[in-house]
Amino acid sequence: MTQQADIGLIGLAVMGQNLVLNMDDHGFTVAVYNRTVSKVDHFIENEAKGTKVIGTHSLEELVSVLKRPRRVMIMVKAGAPVDATIAQLVPLLEPGDIIIDGGNSHYPDSTRRTKELAEKGILFIGTGVSGGEEGARFGPSIMPGGAPDAWPHVKPIFQSIAAKVADGSPCCDWVGEEGAGHFVKMVHNGIEYGDMQLICEAYDVMQHALGMSPAEMSAVFTQWNQGKLDSYLIEITADILAYKDEDGQPMVDKILDTAGQKGTGKWTAVSALDNGIPLTLIGEAVFSRFLSALKDERVTAAEVLGSPKPEFAGDKAALIADLQQALYASKIVSYTQGYMLMRSASEEFGWKLAYGNIALMWRGGCIIRAAFLDDIKTAFERNPALNNLLLDPFFKEQVQQAESAWRRVVSTAVSVGIPVPAMSSALAFYDGYRRDRLPANLLQAQRDYFGAHTYERVDKPRGEFFHTNWTGQGGDVTASTYDA
Repeated sequence: MTQQADIGLIGLAVMGQNLVLNMDDHGFTVAVYNRTVSKVDHFIENEAKGTKVIGTHSLEELVSVLKRPRRVMIMVKAGAPVDATIAQLVPLLEPGDIIIDGGNSHYPDSTRRTKELAEKGILFIGTGVSGGEEGARFGPSIMPGGAPDAWPHVKPIFQSIAAKVADGSPCCDWVGEEGAGHFVKMVHNGIEYGDMQLICEAYDVMQHALGMSPAEMSAVFTQWNQGKLDSYLIEITADILAYKDEDGQPMVDKILDTAGQKGTGKWTAVSALDNGIPLTLIGEAVFSRFLSALKDERVTAAEVLGSPKPEFAGDKAALIADLQQALYASKIVSYTQGYMLMRSASEEFGWKLAYGNIALMWRGGCIIRAAFLDDIKTAFERNPALNNLLLDPFFKEQVQQAESAWRRVVSTAVSVGIPVPAMSSALAFYDGYRRDRLPANLLQAQRDYFGAHTYERVDKPRGEFFHTNWTGQGGDVTASTYDA
């Protein structure tokens, strides 16, 4: 067949279909294939009717219509299905051809695939795509990483279909080698977990401490979206709270309080544990979803233990104003921790991540898009070697201005029995990060006492380790590792 397609796409679920239509809108000819071939025909006859999209009924046919170097994007379920698809594709390709995984793959898999395919002469890109169905159709945030030689061949397509910020810059740029693209997407999703949990905690305080109706809360979130909390998640929260079911009652009140997840938040938390990064807020957001899943157990516990009945007798308007500040300060901590994790991975794997560019990629199209990402980009332009967002002058000032309100919200929630694990963990992180001395000296003494794990001394150079025979019976033998 004539080689006429600019790119091939495998997997015609909603995201795959919308990406195809987006590419077609921007002048690229796309060939498509789906394992259930009837889905190809249905797509061509319906959603893709009148487009230049080419339907194919086998991988062989798909590959035969692609221009060289062949570019094939896989949009199938992460894990084994991706490996299986790659295994079927490789014999049909030639050195220099490009395989792109656009699913929510775990970054170690993308690192492995980059190396394995390089041995066969095939270039691999693991790219994070964020924005949901609407983003995929009209402009997502795209985070590609993998084999650098592949980037020039996919750059025109990806940057054309990506969301654009006000100055026209695309929310897509090369992230780094190996699994860097999917790592950055993983951190994006972790921050998304944190943002959503923070918003839910603000909603919980307004609903149960202040007795506000969904309509009243919607008005507050709409107002917040006009200021420094301007973001996609705040915007849709206002819409959700205003939405009514067919009987005229608020839809949000009819939804069961058990949260689902696809695992990317958990991956972020596990990666933080592996890298020794205190990703406390995102960790709490993940655990909060786990707790919500214990619905039947929670109902029983409410009967046995009794549920708190929040009563707030203070100034309602003042607490709402404090909530806005607390939400903003906690959000800053969420992004701070996410960037700490990216910096750690960048150093470990040698990816040389461009932190300001990542903020730009998240500025539009993606789920965590927010106005203050411009401030993050500016912070890294001001100081490319910035270790922590809280040390940037702008963010330092913002958190200091919000601190009193932040403390009042957490104190109020605790006093009336409303759990705010993400907000309170964010505040604890802020307080702990700026302490020049933490109680870990006692902890280290305990470790040395029961396990001879040694300790460092404040009056000796770093790197010298000591052991005390605390009981007089332990002797001088010490454990082999300080970090045990």
